[in-house]
Amino acid sequence: MGSIATVARQHGADQYTGTDDFAALLDSTLGSNTGFEGSVVSGRVSRIDDEFVVVDVGLKSEGRVPLKEFGAQEVKPGDVFDLFIERYEDKDGSIVLSREKARREEAWTALERAHEAQTRVNGIIHGRVKGGFTVGLGGATAFLPGSQVDIRPVRDVTPLMGMSQPFQILKMDRARGNIVVSRRAVLEETRAEQRSELIQGLKEGQILDGVVKNITDYGAFVDLGGVDGLLHVTDIAWRRINHPAEALTIGQPVRVQVIRFNSDTQRISLGMKQLETDPWEGVDVKYPPGIKVTGRVTNITDYGAFVELEPGVEGLVHVSEMSWTKKNAHPGKIVATSQEVEVMVLDVDAGKRRISLGLKQVSRNPWEQFMDDHPVGSLVEGEIRNMTEFGLFVGLAPEIDGMVHMSDLSWDEPGELAMAKFNKGDIVKAKVLDVDVEKERISLGVKQLEEDPAAGVLDRVHKGMIVTCVITAVQTNGLEVKVDDVLTGFIRRAELARDKGDQRPDKFAVGEKIDAKITAVDRAARKLQLTVKGKEIDEDKQAMADFGSSDSGASLGDILGAAIRRRNQQAQSET
Repeated sequence: MGSIATVARQHGADQYTGTDDFAALLDSTLGSNTGFEGSVVSGRVSRIDDEFVVVDVGLKSEGRVPLKEFGAQEVKPGDVFDLFIERYEDKDGSIVLSREKARREEAWTALERAHEAQTRVNGIIHGRVKGGFTVGLGGATAFLPGSQVDIRPVRDVTPLMGMSQPFQILKMDRARGNIVVSRRAVLEETRAEQRSELIQGLKEGQILDGVVKNITDYGAFVDLGGVDGLLHVTDIAWRRINHPAEALTIGQPVRVQVIRFNSDTQRISLGMKQLETDPWEGVDVKYPPGIKVTGRVTNITDYGAFVELEPGVEGLVHVSEMSWTKKNAHPGKIVATSQEVEVMVLDVDAGKRRISLGLKQVSRNPWEQFMDDHPVGSLVEGEIRNMTEFGLFVGLAPEIDGMVHMSDLSWDEPGELAMAKFNKGDIVKAKVLDVDVEKERISLGVKQLEEDPAAGVLDRVHKGMIVTCVITAVQTNGLEVKVDDVLTGFIRRAELARDKGDQRPDKFAVGEKIDAKITAVDRAARKLQLTVKGKEIDEDKQAMADFGSSDSGASLGDILGAAIRRRNQQAQSET
């Protein structure tokens, strides 16, 4: 490539200055193949036709350039332009020229110089292709790989298109017409300069503006302009944030404060909430124990639920303080996230930023309410909800049960026999025996609906009294007996007779009557402890007193014989 003069000198035409002579020289020397094709020459506009601009380039024929190649540029006769010779002569004998290709050749030359000098070039991203984008470089088109657009992945490059910006040429091949550029290299170089400047002036407490670069589960990385800092999730806001994405988005501008800076590792910890007033200041005055407040459930765990009283101030409702009646229920079964709830402040520790809350305390204790509505001695009615080996559980309210112990089912029957008469789902009436609010227990009795048939007998019997018993069961260790058909008693084997040889339960039969002495009375259990041996010893002592003494001369056999005869006579007279 080169100017016309350069081509002429190559052919020894320095002495020719006239256009006609020069054209003749070309024809005589090269013929129709002049060697100008592919060269860039200077031409002056002669005239403008409808579709072409006619240009004098100093050759034997004028050249034509399509008018559309000048674009919006104003063209008038006399203007001089560099033009690319595409063909020396067309079918009309004109030289075919291109303004666009001339600009491209100029651009390539300038770009090669910039590539060799490693200087930046300005370009405009104007299209998308597979794997990247096309960039116009003032007459040449370059390829911008997607990985070279920015330092971090960019989802949308629309804001970057159509604007002039610097690029770095990575490689170029003029023969193939390939140019690869990078915007990322320019940004990294700029960031390195900014990073050095920022690090030198960085200090704790400094307030900076940045852009959210990346979001993780534990926080967000903020681009401070050449250097990144970590904004931990706990330092985003005073309120509870479970994930940084709840408050931040990638690309969001943020104002942060430097909390910690390690000059050795160049790690920067940032905070946003530190730029706001601490909501925990004066919280102990604002939320004294006993006050009822409304809050929003922000988080539910196995041990309770966190309730936000105001932005940045949360309290914990422990699982034990959630319900009066649902003792083993998971907190998620009682409240839901984002639910508005009324709670009572139980305790405040402003230093540790802890507030203990109660959910059940905003309603009255149902056991206290029950005791007020049903004092001891009241009659109640309910469905048997459950049966255990020791009693019945009767439903008294939607979530309150009372227990009827097996011993309180019947005055006469053993507990097991009495329970066999009831079934789950039966409706029973009972009397309130006791209400323990602290232990949350209600004791009921069914047998107490009737008068105790043994009450009169219990009032009459006492320790030391001789009573007539009816044997109800013979056991190896003694006899079970009944007194006056209402009181049960037991005579141990050792208490069956004074003589050891007569202490045999098998000598007795069920239904047989026997006299015994009361040794103990259990009025609550309605049971007696009895002895035949003690009765006989008492009788012997009484006989000794009534019929003789050790100095009277009477033998023991005589005395006992007289006592036995007297007792038999009394028995006959009674019959």
